[in-house]
Amino acid sequence: MPHFGLMDEKTLGPVAGPLLRARLHIRGGRRRLREGKIAAGIATLYDALEGAMQAYVAEPARKARLVVKADELNDDKRLYAALVRSRVLDGVFDFDAFDRLTERALNEEMPGYDYHALLSDLESVMTQLGVLPFDESSLPPEDPKTF
Repeated sequence: MPHFGLMDEKTLGPVAGPLLRARLHIRGGRRRLREGKIAAGIATLYDALEGAMQAYVAEPARKARLVVKADELNDDKRLYAALVRSRVLDGVFDFDAFDRLTERALNEEMPGYDYHALLSDLESVMTQLGVLPFDESSLPPEDPKTF
């Protein structure tokens, strides 16, 4: 994954760690998509979304405003639904379709898949979660050895 060797998520803490991982994976996912590594790019972006949601709910002030049950915090689908229910997210993004697409990406290459709409929709979610925009120069430089 794009964050290997670039950060220690546990040391950064429950907000900054997943947030940095999300940003590194957005950068890495975009690069992989541009390079034609579609399946890897989709999987990387899924992990970015997971990190973004975890960072959002780890912030105590934000978590206090959520309509969320404790058992929803560790299940991506249920957490996404709780963020929509709490009006953090507008709900336009089809998380279930993205989840199915990610499962497909984990099992097969997808060289002909047009990812542009997915990337645009996902970037909207990342903006709503406060992950985007960010200055890429603030991130550690990419390791060219990462896939």
